[in-house]
Amino acid sequence: MKYKTLKGLQDILPAEISVWHHIENRARGIFRNYGYQEIRLPILESTDVFIRSIGETSDIVEKEMYTFQDKGGRSVTLRPEGTASFVRAYVEHHLYNEPAPQKFYYMGPMFRYERPQAFRYRQFYQIGAEAMGIDDTKIDAEIIAMLSNILGSIGLTGLNFEVTSIGCKKCRPDYRTALKSFLGSRLDKFCGDCQRRYDANPLRILDCKVPSCIESRKGSPPVLDHLCGECREHFESLISHLELLEVPHTVNPNLVRGLDYYTKTAFEVSSKNLGSQSAVAAGGRYDSMVDEFGGPPTPGIGFAIGMERIIPLIKDSVGVTAGPDLFFCPLGAAAAEKAFLLTEQLRTEGLWVETNYDGTSLRSQMRKANRISAGNVIVIGDEELKNNKIILKNMTTREETSSALEAKELLNLIIRK
Repeated sequence: MKYKTLKGLQDILPAEISVWHHIENRARGIFRNYGYQEIRLPILESTDVFIRSIGETSDIVEKEMYTFQDKGGRSVTLRPEGTASFVRAYVEHHLYNEPAPQKFYYMGPMFRYERPQAFRYRQFYQIGAEAMGIDDTKIDAEIIAMLSNILGSIGLTGLNFEVTSIGCKKCRPDYRTALKSFLGSRLDKFCGDCQRRYDANPLRILDCKVPSCIESRKGSPPVLDHLCGECREHFESLISHLELLEVPHTVNPNLVRGLDYYTKTAFEVSSKNLGSQSAVAAGGRYDSMVDEFGGPPTPGIGFAIGMERIIPLIKDSVGVTAGPDLFFCPLGAAAAEKAFLLTEQLRTEGLWVETNYDGTSLRSQMRKANRISAGNVIVIGDEELKNNKIILKNMTTREETSSALEAKELLNLIIRK
């Protein structure tokens, strides 16, 4: 019997990990420049954390969450997204008492039971950021600019940044009424889920991916036409600040988000090179979420980047993981002991060093050095031990350099190269 990964899951192998490190390291550097601090959140949460924030009628809650009872009889869920977990932590640890804005980022796996397809997995990885405590649209524009900088720094081009406003609790009811009026006359053309959502949450119909529903909702009233004065002013201010920062963007009045907690600003980044799964990042403002979790009224805005969405776009431009700085080829027991000692000494000085352990021929050892892409090779035999001298061979240039058989000398020589 052969064991395999579960459907919709994947192993990320060492040959692929350099792309992941490239993205994560660039993101960490830019987060630091903007003052964001890392927070690490649990993968498992009380189910109520997600039902309360994401919305009972959302596809995530209705169909996609990995929910089960633990041994204590409590309903727990593998996190399907990061913001709800973050806000729970933000309130639980009273992080709102720190000076605003409070800025955080996180990286890690999320879980949704969806039909696996290209760039969509049941365990998937996100990089998320959250900025709390500021309702000025400068922070909205700043976080979108930061997202643009992250995606640009990892080598992504040809992206489309779409922005909109989805209103607030004041103007949402008027839009809901207008939307229901439009959809009511054609409700029989929608799928069963959308027909059920018509009364419970008609805005969900705008997020349905069923082709017949997409066609049937064409011409629906845009939310931008039903904003209250405050939301209209907020959106115009956002656009003004994006233009000030020279962040390329387009206004999409039909953009919707699949999570109930969003208010006002919403945005999505897409790539034409990914087919139907075109979104690579998305986010928005959630000004009512903290107080719904029991904290003080606190505005917030954030985004999430889908790792599996962006990796196919850059993997060919990111170099593979380099091999060790140095590989020892010892010939004989005494040489093997010396190589073993030098390997440890050079590792403590910050070099990646490997040595051969099995006493095979020089030819076999050199073949191994090539296979693991060693940068330099040193052969140690009886003569090298006797004279305390070796030849260091650069495996790229084929240049050979003489050196004493001492860790300090070798370290200086390799660093200079």
